[in-house]
Amino acid sequence: MRPRTTTALAVLTLLAASACTAHPAPGADDVIKAATRALTDDCLTRQGLTATSDQQHVSDALFGTGRAELSLRLPTGLVVRAHTDGCLAAAQRRLYGDQDRWFRTSVVVNNLEPEAARTGRPLSEVRAAHRAQLAEWRRLRARALTTATALLQGGGPTHPKGKQ
Repeated sequence: MRPRTTTALAVLTLLAASACTAHPAPGADDVIKAATRALTDDCLTRQGLTATSDQQHVSDALFGTGRAELSLRLPTGLVVRAHTDGCLAAAQRRLYGDQDRWFRTSVVVNNLEPEAARTGRPLSEVRAAHRAQLAEWRRLRARALTTATALLQGGGPTHPKGKQ
């Protein structure tokens, strides 16, 4: 069974089981992670890479190579970088619709606590200062959840051009 089929089957089994039992449905994080995994697995498979492939080749295909095209300096001084050419970048573009916007928004939102600690401000104040980024993060995440759910339920191919 192909990795995408296995991943999708596992998530759909979880969804069906949660509807029939007292178990809660998988959370948004789990659905988005499963779709990301399905998309990246298919991308690697299309490149002829498997679990037994050279790990450097797999890493390059998954995360991209060369100089990182996306970069953001946080108020803490930390610089976060990401590539736009790997399978993970392609999955993010598919799920979130805009990899650059998702990168910038998620990096800021995921670093609110360190910013509060570094600046000595309460987290609530830092969150208020980043209200626009938090709203954008929620919007992009909602899009990703909708796309991921449809993808895992067979509502679309994992390859952007419809080829599998």
